[in-house]
Amino acid sequence: MTYQTGFRRTAALLMSIACIAGCQPAGGDASKGGPMLSTAMDTIQLGRKLVISHACGDCHGGGDNPAAPVWLDGMRDTLIQQFRLVTPMGVFVTRARNITPDNETGIGRFSERQIFNALRYGLRPGETPDVEITSTTPGQGNFPMTPKYLSPPMPWPAWRHMDDAELWAIAAYLKRGVRPSVHKVEDSEGPPDFWAGLYGQAIGTYPAPAFPAAGEKAPG
Repeated sequence: MTYQTGFRRTAALLMSIACIAGCQPAGGDASKGGPMLSTAMDTIQLGRKLVISHACGDCHGGGDNPAAPVWLDGMRDTLIQQFRLVTPMGVFVTRARNITPDNETGIGRFSERQIFNALRYGLRPGETPDVEITSTTPGQGNFPMTPKYLSPPMPWPAWRHMDDAELWAIAAYLKRGVRPSVHKVEDSEGPPDFWAGLYGQAIGTYPAPAFPAAGEKAPG
């Protein structure tokens, strides 16, 4: 199996069965978060709806049930929470992480902007500064010169085309609407480039090309 074929099969499996991976309250510092809906609760509720409807719990724990005791706290040795990727550099195991706001074993130490940047640009939040990014070109607009990407099973190339408000709502829900859970998931494996070469080959542009692009046609 080729590197690209292995990736596409894994991505297809993921998109068919699962997914993954802020806004400030009224009067908050807008520089630390994104646009807010009419109230902070509305923002949290939108993020909750998106997390549930996009099957985040299928990989990260709890399925579609936020009342589950393992809600979003990471892989627990089930088939759909662990993926094996075949690449020219070897076989690598990737594991769904704890995405509850626990500071030690989850994402509690990351800002909502770092979570937003992970969803929009696929950048690993623990290795990407808490900054506004305005470019997808390495070294420009705060985009890291050497980006460290999330592993391929996380379908951020599709998530990045969601509206800003939707991505900020997801970040807000994960940080402020989920109970922290102490559950350490073993790190995923990966090649030295942290998948940068793969994503350079396999994804399209952001923003998406204007409609109609080469593979589309206008109605009528």
